Amino acid sequence: MTELAGRVAMVTGGAGRLGRAISVELAHAGAAVGIVDARADAAAAVVATIVKTGARSTRAAADVSKTDDVERAVDAIERELGPIDVLVNVAGIFPNTPLLEMDDDEWDRVFDVNTKGTMVCCRAVARRLVRRGAPGAIVNISSGAATSARAGGAHYTGSKAAVNLLTHVLAIELGPHRIRVNAVAPGLILDEVLRDGGAEDSEYVRLMLRGTPLRRTGSPEDIAPAVVFLASDRSPWTTGAILEITGGSHCGRPHVPLSRELR
Repeated sequence: MTELAGRVAMVTGGAGRLGRAISVELAHAGAAVGIVDARADAAAAVVATIVKTGARSTRAAADVSKTDDVERAVDAIERELGPIDVLVNVAGIFPNTPLLEMDDDEWDRVFDVNTKGTMVCCRAVARRLVRRGAPGAIVNISSGAATSARAGGAHYTGSKAAVNLLTHVLAIELGPHRIRVNAVAPGLILDEVLRDGGAEDSEYVRLMLRGTPLRRTGSPEDIAPAVVFLASDRSPWTTGAILEITGGSHCGRPHVPLSRELR
């Protein structure tokens, strides 16, 4: 698979659960991959994994909510790998706290990382693409939570809903520059795939599985190929899309029985 051969991709949160799988998949597709993550050792491990496959990779540390950090990280990646063609915004945090227990700092930090961080990285890379007159692709990682309220998620769901609308706005603004902007909205992703009827003892996961038509949780490897698709020329007329990869949990109320049972 070489649909991204010759291109340079930057992945924020590239050492995390999703970011790691996405970074490796981009490398398999032929891209050189710059990992942006505050966890130096974890980022170095992802770089080493990619380099072993014969692809080029480097890392840079940054707090994505801080413009100066992001600019330095982009500069560092471009010095090592060349101009960035693809940006994937994965960096995010997802605390779960009822509003009555939440302080201002927690609210602000979620929006700073998830929403502002996505904006800052999009702006930094898009400005460079426009100056070069080069086409590009941006893929933002949103969440099924962006359109599905749940207790304890006022800040997280709100921040991801904002990412969806940011994606639409940037698709409008950057389309004339041949820069496509899309998002992927995953459902529940765990390190280990869990299936309905298994031994999982978490009530939250059990209820989520009942509400998921495919009756399993997702894995990072379920998400990574979709990111590559949106980043590649296989989706040349796709921009402003929010691709929901949830096992069907976004479809409504799949765990509710037939209404005729009310009769």
